[in-house]
Amino acid sequence: MYPPPDFNMSKTGRLVLLSLVFLLLFFVAGKNTARADQSGFSYIDEQITANDGLTGVLVLDTGEEALLARAWLADHAQHTIEVQYFIWSTDNIGILATEALLRAAKRGVKVRVIVDDLLIDAPDKTLLALALHPNVSIRIYNPKHSVGTPVQKRILNVVTDFRGVNQRMHDKTFIVDGKVAITGGRNMADEYFDYDHEYNFRDRDILVLGNVVKKMVWSFEQFWLSELSVAVKDRFDGWGVLQKNVSVNDAEVRKIYEELHDYARSPDNFEPEMRKIIKNIPDTFPALTKDVIWTHAQFISDTPGKNNRRFSLGGGGITTNELALLVKHSKHRIVIQSPYLVLSNKAERLFRQTRKRGVSIQISTNSLASTDNIQAFSGYKNQRKRLLNMGLQIFEYKPDPEVQEKLFRRYESSSKTPPVFAIHAKTMVIDSEVVYIGTYNLDPRSENLNTEVGVIVRNKQFAKKVEQSIQTDMGPTNSWNALYDDPDSFASVWKHWRVFFWQFMPIKSLL
Repeated sequence: MYPPPDFNMSKTGRLVLLSLVFLLLFFVAGKNTARADQSGFSYIDEQITANDGLTGVLVLDTGEEALLARAWLADHAQHTIEVQYFIWSTDNIGILATEALLRAAKRGVKVRVIVDDLLIDAPDKTLLALALHPNVSIRIYNPKHSVGTPVQKRILNVVTDFRGVNQRMHDKTFIVDGKVAITGGRNMADEYFDYDHEYNFRDRDILVLGNVVKKMVWSFEQFWLSELSVAVKDRFDGWGVLQKNVSVNDAEVRKIYEELHDYARSPDNFEPEMRKIIKNIPDTFPALTKDVIWTHAQFISDTPGKNNRRFSLGGGGITTNELALLVKHSKHRIVIQSPYLVLSNKAERLFRQTRKRGVSIQISTNSLASTDNIQAFSGYKNQRKRLLNMGLQIFEYKPDPEVQEKLFRRYESSSKTPPVFAIHAKTMVIDSEVVYIGTYNLDPRSENLNTEVGVIVRNKQFAKKVEQSIQTDMGPTNSWNALYDDPDSFASVWKHWRVFFWQFMPIKSLL
């Protein structure tokens, strides 16, 4: 439904470049289309009842686990599916996820989708056709770039509402029947589930059941009802220079639906590994959930619009404040995994004060050789020496880490040259007792501009498991030590030149 990422021009890069120019001027489909088994959720209902007031949590560390969870839930939804995503690509994962929602709607499930407008490149008629299904509703968040917005209007938006065009919905939530949900770093695209041939992300999601899902539903409703979320049909309701007029007839709608179903049913469109995973879904997901831990958890989310700033690029947000409190209350050790490491002045002061209290801070992030975001890396490189002198222990991920063979189950069956593996997980562990898993990057954009979400879990058993996973990623076979090694030397000359260029651009607040 949406375009595949361009790794030569990252998401942030597109925003930054667009802004500078004008400043100077899931759901995976199964083969069974029958009505969802009404007993599919019975054992989940039993667990929720037996653990009233608590939340069941499970880490989805591999792309395969995350794929299985979404697939099973999409095919067993009985009443509602509510989805928020920043990116939804037109690759196999994105198409399968779209078709899965359509099949659920056909069963009578009410499906609501909110997608950020920035990177949408779906055909207008496809968006309208999907939104015309009686059980499907699609809204576009902050539509200033793409859907129903011609070039003239995009230029005007940048000139007259610079902060507005830079404020995006980075939320990633998938809620089924108001009782089970998934959130974390993964978007709907091949590279987030280990199915891209050139570049894949080491990501992390959390599956939650029970109590905390109520807050997730509440958060979704705030975005759904926000004036920033606009129904697809309302983006094509008039003539004129500043708005296109698009219509779709019944025959076109039926054709689009059938093409989606045919594509998802055809085994020729998917590799043997994916077909095997889809076939094993009924047996694998129940086995996966046997490791659920029931404990206390908290869902945190920003409000639509992030904050009340209208002109400046600062302002913080609820998620920023909650995570800052975790850092302030830390006693011994903080372990963080973030694809981008660009500290604002405020964040830098917080970390400096934390280090002065004797708290160790270890950060797992991308190296120049592994990163997909040159602009963000340029911001990190500008402050790397200062952060190391502050006492932060920084470990930069290798593009071919040894752990890839464990996390990327299809490693041996992939091409002779394995794809680049890069961090996309957003996680923080405090004192081996408290864990945050969500969408928040350690950069000014997540701090002040993009809406973010995540789950905070207070459980030692859960925390130690997640911390151990990050420690493995920081090991010498998987990462370079930024203090003692020379990670930049392993990157291409072309990447060095691009970083050099962006280091001189005044874009820190947009990273």
